[in-house]
Amino acid sequence: MSNYVIGLDIGTSTTRSVIFNRNGEVVSESEHAYSTYRPKPNYSEQNPLEIESAARLAISTSISKLRITPNDIIGLSISAPMHSLICINDKNEPISPMITWADGRSYPQAAIMKESYGQDLYEQTGTPIHPMSPFVKLVWMKENQYTPYYEATRFVTIKEYILYKWCGTWQVDYSIASATGLFNIHTLQWDEEALAIAGINESQLSKVLPCTTQVGPLTAHIAKELLLHTSTPIIIGASGGVLANIGVGATEEGETALTIGSSGAIRRFTSEKTTDTEQRTFQYAFTKESRIVGGATNNGTILMQWLARQFSSLTKKETVEVADLEALAATSSAGANGLFFLPYMNGERAPKWNAKAKGGWMGLTLSHTSADMIRSVMESVIFNMYEIHETLHEKEYPTKKLMVSGSYARSPLWVQMTADIFRKTVILPESTHATAWGAAWLGMFALGEVESLEAIKSSIPIKHEVLPTVRNVAMYEEYYHLYRELYNKNKPLFAEIDRLQY
Repeated sequence: MSNYVIGLDIGTSTTRSVIFNRNGEVVSESEHAYSTYRPKPNYSEQNPLEIESAARLAISTSISKLRITPNDIIGLSISAPMHSLICINDKNEPISPMITWADGRSYPQAAIMKESYGQDLYEQTGTPIHPMSPFVKLVWMKENQYTPYYEATRFVTIKEYILYKWCGTWQVDYSIASATGLFNIHTLQWDEEALAIAGINESQLSKVLPCTTQVGPLTAHIAKELLLHTSTPIIIGASGGVLANIGVGATEEGETALTIGSSGAIRRFTSEKTTDTEQRTFQYAFTKESRIVGGATNNGTILMQWLARQFSSLTKKETVEVADLEALAATSSAGANGLFFLPYMNGERAPKWNAKAKGGWMGLTLSHTSADMIRSVMESVIFNMYEIHETLHEKEYPTKKLMVSGSYARSPLWVQMTADIFRKTVILPESTHATAWGAAWLGMFALGEVESLEAIKSSIPIKHEVLPTVRNVAMYEEYYHLYRELYNKNKPLFAEIDRLQY
């Protein structure tokens, strides 16, 4: 009997292949990075060939480390980021870079649409009108005579491109299609109005399939390179957000998952069919019956990585690690001695959806220390996630369980802040590979190896639960209301500041 399953987690900056046994224990893994290119202000591009190569290398390396045969592999299931866009020519080759979710060049188009017909499109697709959306990116391409747009015969995401390279067919799952802004979440078909506005047709898009669909077979040369059989089951999988929820066991009403890596999101599954009237949250299809609702932030651990670079420069050390900053932040008290930070250094998605939002400290005095400054940055990330959570709470059931994952969950201080600001007990799984495990479990469910998606709960070792600190709860509640007001009062200035910067 085959004993191992592979979860392939294609991320924003790295791709990770994680091999699990049937109990969810990691037995091997391999991670490979790629670059993001910013040729102009507000641009964010990657090379799809680099990402596909990293995915192949990650899988083969993880298998070779474990010294197993293809017969030992139950199957491979794929997680991928949302909102990517690649123009493909009639030879099925990329003729544009991959434009990532973080690309902001289409801000003018998003701003106009949001104030006019954007609400109707949002209600049809569940995707907020924002530069992250491939739909808005396509409108930018059309209006700016972007050459690859006019030469393209197909428009795809990174997962579709990789599946084509490996299996020779153009296919996309519900959750990735749903995040394009081109997919109708009510009919589960490509949306005719969105396609017309974007200037494309359905023949230029992939066939949409359920997330449990087995695709393939692998071509012979790809199978050989991956150290797999051509017949190894390949499950199309879903988006990283969906699979992170499954990977921590947040699969039922009232169970909320919070994931923070470079960016972050808070999500829950729902059977609710209505969208948010203020476009503050997304709603994407997962199955015919189930959707994922939530909000994403542009500003997660990327802020601490930025701080670490600044401290490295200031101290003339080769590297100051993020862990060093967290240790320093722990010497400051909750609330950072009245210092606030607006975390919008990369613009912002939920719940503001303001690509021109800016970051910075407020309330800074000569008495504040570097520890206060670092702690205020960490607190601001959680304040923003809590604001998204409040928006969800208006429409959905109250959160009964709050599960956390992502690289931020390695920080005890950050997890404690989460418990204090959310006023919830935080459930912290043992594994940091929630997305990959969610992908692997979905794959096993698709292949009939497990009885349900919900059954994953018995295969998620819990590291521990973190309780709120009573003395911090009331303080953070007061700080949170001030944090929100600081954004509201400074919002009119952001566009002017942006004009000066670009």
